[in-house]
Amino acid sequence: MKRTKKKKKVQGFQVLTDECIWMKGGVVNFRECDNDFDCSSCPFDKGMRKAMGIDKTITTESAAPKWVTHLQLRYTGSERPCRHTLTGRIDAPKICPLNYECYHCAFDQMLDDMDLVQETTAPAYSLASGYRLAEGYYYHLGHSWTRFEHGGRVRVGFDDFSVKVFGAARQLDLPPLGEHVKQGQVGWTFTRNGHQAAVLSPVTGTVLAINQDVRKHPEIIHADPYHTGWLFILEPDMPKRNLKGLYFGKESHVWMDREVAELQKMMGREYERLAATGSEPLNDLFGLYPEVGWDKLVKQFLRSEPV
Repeated sequence: MKRTKKKKKVQGFQVLTDECIWMKGGVVNFRECDNDFDCSSCPFDKGMRKAMGIDKTITTESAAPKWVTHLQLRYTGSERPCRHTLTGRIDAPKICPLNYECYHCAFDQMLDDMDLVQETTAPAYSLASGYRLAEGYYYHLGHSWTRFEHGGRVRVGFDDFSVKVFGAARQLDLPPLGEHVKQGQVGWTFTRNGHQAAVLSPVTGTVLAINQDVRKHPEIIHADPYHTGWLFILEPDMPKRNLKGLYFGKESHVWMDREVAELQKMMGREYERLAATGSEPLNDLFGLYPEVGWDKLVKQFLRSEPV
């Protein structure tokens, strides 16, 4: 019997439920969201809207999506939960005061604005050969990370391995707002003491927001690369296509173990000596052992050419 290959599914970071909004609204009996609630690029959502004759852009009451009617009929008065509570976008109970007329809801607009810059809860970590990996994150072979957030947007940053190998950056050159970056191509650069390096973008998309704190104080990245040290937020092009070039879960641990093994070969006996003492990974490997070679590290681990 021929086995069917299980399709990869976008794993949203700290998304509380996988139920599609069409299911939440009672339009369909069962449907799990496979697009991290990014309805604008969801084939199922487009098909449902086309079948119901709903305009793509919701700007007026007459153009409200069909699920609004179902929610209005199902929930009334004090038992009318906000649609963002239903979909898991917010984890606190909230009552809808506008009978699901979201198109003129200030709270709905505020959530969209906050999504671009808000900090979620710090991730849990696991170790791979001594280096931290944030759970729920995807990793690119150029040692950058991305996480898919509610609404389909993605956040991007450096991984723990890169900040410890290259040390604290002195300057960051991040892409400007509106810039379109491509997976596997140079997304940004950083500089340290006259040495510059290019980092490959983990996903393809358009830049929506930049972390101004790390632009002014790059040392934040070195201290907390997976949380406050994020770099920018993208509106991704076809998120599921990007999964082919990313590691997640157990496969990210296997990949990281291989990378550390390559670092051991590059360092030779010096790394063996450090490992024998039971020491944790150095916080600034290049700073302590510049003889390893900046360009060599860039080519091997960032998979880019020296700038």
